[in-house]
Amino acid sequence: MKRFLTILASVSVFAMAVSCDLDLAPKGKVTYNPGDPIITSATDLESFEINIMANLRSLEYGDYDQVSDVMVDYFNALSDYGNNYGPVHATDVNFTASDYDTEANWANPYTAIKNFNIFIHGAQSVPAGLEEDAAIARGEAYFGRAFAYLHLARHFGKAYSASAATDLCVPLVTVYDQTARPERATVKAVYDQIKTDLDSAAVLLADVAGVVRAERPTIDAVNALYARYYLDVQDYDNAAASAEKVINTKKYEISSTAAAMKAEWIDDEGKEPIMQYYASLQEGIGGHGIYAGLSNDKTMGPHFREYFIPTKKLVDAYEEGDLRFGQWFTDEYPTFHNGSYYNVDKHDYYNFVKYFGNPDLYTGLANTGQAIKPLLISEMYLIAAEAHSKAGSSSKAAVALNTLQTKRGATATPASLDNIKKEWYKEVVGEGLYFSCLKRWGQGYNGRAPQTGAANLIAVGENLEKKVWSDTD
Repeated sequence: MKRFLTILASVSVFAMAVSCDLDLAPKGKVTYNPGDPIITSATDLESFEINIMANLRSLEYGDYDQVSDVMVDYFNALSDYGNNYGPVHATDVNFTASDYDTEANWANPYTAIKNFNIFIHGAQSVPAGLEEDAAIARGEAYFGRAFAYLHLARHFGKAYSASAATDLCVPLVTVYDQTARPERATVKAVYDQIKTDLDSAAVLLADVAGVVRAERPTIDAVNALYARYYLDVQDYDNAAASAEKVINTKKYEISSTAAAMKAEWIDDEGKEPIMQYYASLQEGIGGHGIYAGLSNDKTMGPHFREYFIPTKKLVDAYEEGDLRFGQWFTDEYPTFHNGSYYNVDKHDYYNFVKYFGNPDLYTGLANTGQAIKPLLISEMYLIAAEAHSKAGSSSKAAVALNTLQTKRGATATPASLDNIKKEWYKEVVGEGLYFSCLKRWGQGYNGRAPQTGAANLIAVGENLEKKVWSDTD
């Protein structure tokens, strides 16, 4: 050990000596000063706005949804999943800040926030004639920053509570400064900033009317994000009011037939999205490759090689005739695991195909590629139901809950908080939202029992199918 330390010290000294002999400082540099104008032409403005939207689009699907959903009791890892998403699925000793999937959910939003910050400050002054377009673009950046910080707060801070003014959340950075070393802010400070950003977005985007599948933030999208914010901070009257502002536009419709579900979840042509980002084969798509994604071979033809399959609880949550089960789950394709094919005769177990893939976004086999839908009208009904229930208005909660249930082909139930929680579980699977629900409710889960026909295929252990989250975890 002493010899090893001596060698290590020698290498360090050598590195220091070499560094002294090298001119590592650049001879010229570009300095960014917050508040300096960055827009000198219409082309500059267009380019920056494209960057805003690219950053906003990068904050959904993939790791942002999959990590949260494999942490809860939606899915079982298959025995040959190769430890993909293993630390977050098991939430064991390997679930640390250095885990890649945890890191991505922290670092990438901060990259986007840096770009939003630069634009928000730098585009306060623009050439004559660009003021209106620049104001809208700044509204989009405020919306993006609120969206990013809400994701960070939900995943890396404590739930909002009476101790929010002292509970720690994430570093709060609203001005780009590469030399700064920000410390964690409180939960209250972060949520206060989210509210401030939404207030700014509401003013700047007030005249940007909402439309179905809007590719850019609109006033309806702002109100939808307000609804999430108010639900988190336990302002139930405003949560319900914000959700109902979007619902009452009557622009957005919950899919209520099999054809409408296909249009929504396969063809990206549904009427549920408050926002739906542009997607093409050339410019990027959103994916959920750990659940489906087809392969092909001469032996079996198209088949799944997924990492995760639905738990028994998830499959059993839907009653017969529920349109969600018919569209989002399938036993149609064989699956290949550990050198053998399964599900060949069908009905052994179901796969999750909510994001099976839009045929316009793949060539050959379905690849789970979809147009990203960050905000859907179904969530507004759930927020309205929960908020009214928490505020003590069971009749209004029932209207929101039963509307969603009936449209989906499910039986309308009393609007108890327990029934509302069950509807969240069924509706938002795959969307990365249920983790924040459990956190908001202070609720855990008791195991991930597998589907009967898949019991011999899943990875097993205390932190896998037997995983328990207590209500205090």
